[in-house]
Amino acid sequence: MPDILSQINGPLCSLILARKRLTMRIPFFALMLIAWVGIIADAGSIIIGSTQLGRIAKADKPVQGNTPDDTVEGNATDDNAVATQSARPNFLILFADDWGRFASAYAAIDPDPLLSLVRTPNIDRIAQRGVLFRHAFVSAPSCTPCRSALLSGQHFWRTGRGSILQGAVWDPTIPAFPLLLDQAGYHIGETFKVWSPGSPGDAPYGAGKFAYEKSGRKFNDFSENVTQAVREGSSVEAAKTELLDGVESNFKEFLKARPDGRPFCYWFGPTNTHRQWIEGSGESLWGFDPKQFQGKLPPFLPDVPTVRQDLADYFGEIAAWDAAVGRLLDELESQQLTESTMIIISGDHGPPGFPHGKCNLYGFGTEVSLMIAGPGIPNTPLQTSPQTSPQNSTQSSSQHSPDIAKPSYRVIDDLVSLTDIAPTILETAGLAVPQTMTGKSLLPMLQKNDSGKLDPNRDAVFLGRERHVENARADFTPYPQRAIRTDEFLYIINFRPDRWPLGDPYGLMDSTPPSYQQVRENTRATLPDEDAGPTKAWLIEHRNDPQWQPFFEHAYGRRPREELFDLRVDPHQMKNLAADPEYHSVRQSLEQRLLDELTRTGDPRMIDEGSFFETPPMSGPLTQTDAQDKPLRPNSPNKKNNPPRKSKSTETTREGADRP
Repeated sequence: MPDILSQINGPLCSLILARKRLTMRIPFFALMLIAWVGIIADAGSIIIGSTQLGRIAKADKPVQGNTPDDTVEGNATDDNAVATQSARPNFLILFADDWGRFASAYAAIDPDPLLSLVRTPNIDRIAQRGVLFRHAFVSAPSCTPCRSALLSGQHFWRTGRGSILQGAVWDPTIPAFPLLLDQAGYHIGETFKVWSPGSPGDAPYGAGKFAYEKSGRKFNDFSENVTQAVREGSSVEAAKTELLDGVESNFKEFLKARPDGRPFCYWFGPTNTHRQWIEGSGESLWGFDPKQFQGKLPPFLPDVPTVRQDLADYFGEIAAWDAAVGRLLDELESQQLTESTMIIISGDHGPPGFPHGKCNLYGFGTEVSLMIAGPGIPNTPLQTSPQTSPQNSTQSSSQHSPDIAKPSYRVIDDLVSLTDIAPTILETAGLAVPQTMTGKSLLPMLQKNDSGKLDPNRDAVFLGRERHVENARADFTPYPQRAIRTDEFLYIINFRPDRWPLGDPYGLMDSTPPSYQQVRENTRATLPDEDAGPTKAWLIEHRNDPQWQPFFEHAYGRRPREELFDLRVDPHQMKNLAADPEYHSVRQSLEQRLLDELTRTGDPRMIDEGSFFETPPMSGPLTQTDAQDKPLRPNSPNKKNNPPRKSKSTETTREGADRP
């Protein structure tokens, strides 16, 4: 029988498998007849071919060494739901570096004073056309592992060497949704950062093969390039326009290369919101007055002029990101592609170089924007109160503002993870979802005509981190953390509380500690798991001041093995209740649920005291091959007159800025 099947075309193989699912309800000879009719059917009909069947079989292969038990559920779609090429939707994925949860669409539902200052009218257009997710989280608040999780649709700890930042190497046996779309006939392309730093750069998206960057990459250093152009005599608006024109031109080049009738998937991943940026540019380029930030900062940030200006500059980069999004949305409209395109916008973690942000499992570091719009996604206004408990958001203020109006778009309150995006895209495209994916498709919720809580099973997300900067600690070890986030609580396990969470305080005990300028410019000067910047430098400079010492200790001091926060009364996670007897049963329950998930999904941190993550190449000094992309990224035919992309782990621009 196997020899015979090897000679039979895909339709028969698929229907033999279907016969097993139908448990013998259809006679075998009837299935054979239907199969051979399918072989000669018109090419425009629904096809279940041998090529696709082979892809599904390969995709279902578990990741070696990280295989969960049989209780891990798949999201496989019905084979008969596979649509024709022309009927499949397009995908526009807008994914920013270090963006966090800063969009003015969120200000309408979470009256956080800081959110009230954000201006993102173009990003808000996506929410107005579709759905805004109130509680979306990354798998890991570090660039490469977050992106590994998103692209593979599974917890970051299941992605092998993709689960760390410095020294990351992509495992090509892991199914990644962009390459599955490519195999299914999609025209795929990307501009700027997809998966980095790591080797090969952007590997889950073709390692540069599908890059469209002929019009340049200057947008990634937005404030630097605009400021320089102004110094050379340009007007601010003309300098901005030049960079935005490049963004638009890259997208146009991608669309122009699309074969007739083929659906597309385009990824736009700018890095301008990653440090560094020009001090004062938030005000000079976008009008963000630092004085307006006074009294609106979260309690873990010192409300001082340096920090206010740092945030104003960050918000300026977000405004530039928003302007670029507007250009891409306008181009979709001009080519009449909006109604056939699913648009997904998000980012890889919270703000860089701020306490509680990037590299922290607190909400400021792990909660991100997520909005999705597209065909078949209703966008009816809310019919009920935006949220039963306003304190459920880790970034919302406990104080209500009576001036906040109900938004005119759908808001989903379920807890979701960015690992859910890959299965969502595959299901929307009519493709089978690999069993290795631990994320769950958002499509059932997207297609409902409701807001609020829609799926009672989405009551928790799981987070974690391992190595970020390789020499953050003198012994080159990671800071291993895992966490569970529910509507009411955040529970964190710090597996090595003896280590410094954001890196060793290099030089801070010396008679000549690093200067303000050194800490401002060089992440590795001290506490290397937090990006360099004015806020970090200011806190370190004032670490011995009695007024500010508590801020320094809260951000950089050692942490106990367990942390527990009651989000109902402590939305910013400032008071650890893990040792409080009143929360004993809550802590115990959350710990057990977290450990069960780690065990169920094969987290190497749970095996042999985490030796996988504690030994080279997951820890220890980087080797020469670790520090460089290998093999080198091939030159793309779409990048003529543009130099090959540098290894993002060795660049000094913001695309490689995760190399501090």
